[in-house]
Amino acid sequence: MTITTRQLALRAGGRTLVQGLDWQVGQGECWSIIGRNGAGKSTLLRTLAGLRAPESGAVEIDGTPVASWKLEDLARRRAYLAQSRHDAFAYSVIETVLSARHPYHGNRYWEGSDDHAVAMQALAAMEVDHLAARDVRTLSGGERQRVAIAALLAQDTALLLLDEPANALDLAHQVQVMGLLARLCRQQHKTVIMIGHDLTLAHGISSHALLLTGDGRWYAGPVADAMQAARLSDTLGHPIETIEHGGRRIFIPRETNHD
Repeated sequence: MTITTRQLALRAGGRTLVQGLDWQVGQGECWSIIGRNGAGKSTLLRTLAGLRAPESGAVEIDGTPVASWKLEDLARRRAYLAQSRHDAFAYSVIETVLSARHPYHGNRYWEGSDDHAVAMQALAAMEVDHLAARDVRTLSGGERQRVAIAALLAQDTALLLLDEPANALDLAHQVQVMGLLARLCRQQHKTVIMIGHDLTLAHGISSHALLLTGDGRWYAGPVADAMQAARLSDTLGHPIETIEHGGRRIFIPRETNHD
């Protein structure tokens, strides 16, 4: 599964967020999109998912423009995790995850298939299988996020697009989720593109990074090249320092002098 952008331009509120983005993501790669608030990260992810049209340029999945895919075919190839969600109806956890299997059945219900087992396996991977019968509206923020990620896993696509997957998770589950995404890339050759704010976690699991400055500029490359302190400082508008500890690179915002 590959995803490519060609001379992509994104704008919002009269501002140019991304200009001339020529970018290719290959099978099995794990990309982090990094930038300050309002830099266009979520806008780009929705555009990659085919949920909004770019101002100019194109997005292609496996060489076909995303707008040309039939919706059911697209849903079998890419899954999208939004930054936030609103549960208006009293669906159970298992029903919420089972809904992710709909692209494989068209107008037929999944009763009698193996979808229930797939859904339960996804819930178990997120350690929320014991909540299967619960109303999603009664869950904590962290539990609801893990259910949403379980639905993403149950959709079983080659391309995963995640907007802040660690949002609302405690430290242990942040590490668990990030480790799972890394394994999906390295062991199952899935392609992952995600947004996050923890630079250390992103560096530890990602193979590549896309930096967005919010003024049209961008930089894409392997993490060893893209996630250098000087580049990150420019991208985030704040000085970043790095240290090496236990074989890991740790990113620390430098304190500014307010005197």
